[in-house]
Amino acid sequence: MNRSLNRNHHSVYLLTYHLVLVTKYRRKVITQEIFDELTNIFEKISLKYSIELQEANWDNDHIHILFEATPTTSLVKFINSYKSASSRLIKKDFPEIRDKLWKSAFWKTGYFITTTGGANIETIQKYIQQQRIK
Repeated sequence: MNRSLNRNHHSVYLLTYHLVLVTKYRRKVITQEIFDELTNIFEKISLKYSIELQEANWDNDHIHILFEATPTTSLVKFINSYKSASSRLIKKDFPEIRDKLWKSAFWKTGYFITTTGGANIETIQKYIQQQRIK
């Protein structure tokens, strides 16, 4: 994975996130075919939000997605849009899932997201504290 800095007109940044989405009731409904479709949907929706997929993987009841965003990306809007669209499209394309989820949402209401920003907090604090010492 290329960890080079990104640039726009006013900033230099590297905003990488790790997102985990869990299926409703932790039902084991994700297969390779469904995961491939979830990835395709992610890539289509991500274009609108200036998000770039870096890595993705899955287990039967959840997915992990590593992605880069811009400083202006609205993560909440993107994640809600992705969850809504992927739930609708997966249930349409794989109708057998409806039996396992009782026709409800594909995803659990919440999600886990964290930044993957490199240095730990202590290192950044020391760096900031030492700026005027030099």
